[in-house]
Amino acid sequence: MVSKAKQKMSAQQTLNSSSQRVTAQRTLLLDLIRRSEGHVDADELYRRARRRYPRISLSTVYRNLQLFKKLGLIEEHHFAEEHHHYEVKPATEHQHLLCLNCGKIVEFACPLSQKFKKDIGKQYDFDITGVEVRMTGLCSSCRKRSDGS
Repeated sequence: MVSKAKQKMSAQQTLNSSSQRVTAQRTLLLDLIRRSEGHVDADELYRRARRRYPRISLSTVYRNLQLFKKLGLIEEHHFAEEHHHYEVKPATEHQHLLCLNCGKIVEFACPLSQKFKKDIGKQYDFDITGVEVRMTGLCSSCRKRSDGS
């Protein structure tokens, strides 16, 4: 798990401490992910990166997302079948609500997941390192729109 101190480091410091070569593209991508509000997909990250670094390629974005994931700096979420979202690895575990209509993602804490992790791990002699709960439905805005039609 990434420590709070490591989360506060600049992108360049984080990459230096991971023994990875620090490039302008990596620094930019990690900074953009850290500054994003919530979850960002590769295409949106690519669009944001091109505004500041026009020569960056989509394959560079994908390669670096995989590197950041391998280094434990970000998490990858599969909210839709072929669509991945990324976020900075959070200091505390959280879960997700996903609106099936507009795609809005809401994070929430679920203390029960910690209990599941402990109890099920003990019951099956399993070292559980993470729990992912995703609940789907309609957000209040989409629900209001569908009720009004």
